[in-house]
Amino acid sequence: MNHRTDRRRVLLAGLAGLGATALSLPRLARAATPYPGERAITFICPWPAGGTADVTMRALCMGASKALGQTIIIENRAGASGMLGTKVLSTSKPDGYTIGQIPISVTRFAQLRTVQLDPLKDLTYLARVNGQTFGIAVRADSPWKTLAEFVAAAKAKPGLVTYGSAGIGGATHVGMEEFALLAGIQLNHIPYKGGAPALQDLLGGQVDAVADSSSWAPHVKSGKLRLLVTWGETRTKDFPAVPTLRESGYNLVVDAPNGIGAPKGMDPAIVAKLRDAFRKAAADPDFVATCDRIDTPVMYLDQPDYEKYIQATYRKDTQLIERLKLRELLAKG
Repeated sequence: MNHRTDRRRVLLAGLAGLGATALSLPRLARAATPYPGERAITFICPWPAGGTADVTMRALCMGASKALGQTIIIENRAGASGMLGTKVLSTSKPDGYTIGQIPISVTRFAQLRTVQLDPLKDLTYLARVNGQTFGIAVRADSPWKTLAEFVAAAKAKPGLVTYGSAGIGGATHVGMEEFALLAGIQLNHIPYKGGAPALQDLLGGQVDAVADSSSWAPHVKSGKLRLLVTWGETRTKDFPAVPTLRESGYNLVVDAPNGIGAPKGMDPAIVAKLRDAFRKAAADPDFVATCDRIDTPVMYLDQPDYEKYIQATYRKDTQLIERLKLRELLAKG
């Protein structure tokens, strides 16, 4: 072997070593910046800005952002009683950078075919976080001071008393129709894209009442609205003088816990990080205080129990659809 050949071999070996080092750099960089790295996460809220869900989800995402060390950007995709945003979520890339709120009504709307997805197969459930306090509110200048007076007016004028809700087939619409069935009354339902616009029309006098989560709470406290009844198991902390439906003689309890989810097919390591982040966020003092302020109780469940809850709700909604003839109601709406 001459000197020139030997030198050439040393040079090639050196270049090969440099190449191996260069190729390994991206791998090292990726390992040094695990998910979520330097990229912001998009959180789809399927309701309009300003409503109860929007307010609580923003507080929740602040806590999750701290836990993840990355910004979470809220994107409101309202419409179709929360199903527009849920559909967008289900068809997003399962890389952990698009997550969002899953309305529990997806178990009902999927069976009604108003949203083309299978809630048992097309979504990753991360955590159930908080519930809703539903109720019926009217303007302070309304002639109805009690639920009994509201029912009497609806019986005297079948189909003329109007109420707004967050949309056909949603929790507030279905709850109100269940109540109307028990009370033997016929109401005129005015559907909206969310609770916030329904509330604004109540304040403006365009509807007689609103069936909604506690977006009405600040206006009841300020004296602009009157709360006739709440739909939970017990009376609320902020409105202890207001009876529940059960106390008013109607054997009905309605709640709709909010959940956090993502598209199906996510990396289990990313799922684990998001579960951990939202577990911490659900216990964050700011989130708890926000929920407490608007009567949306924290109802945290981690992924396994949340999935069981979804499955049980799906079975319950199968029966509810038939009992309330929801397919017929949707066809009329």
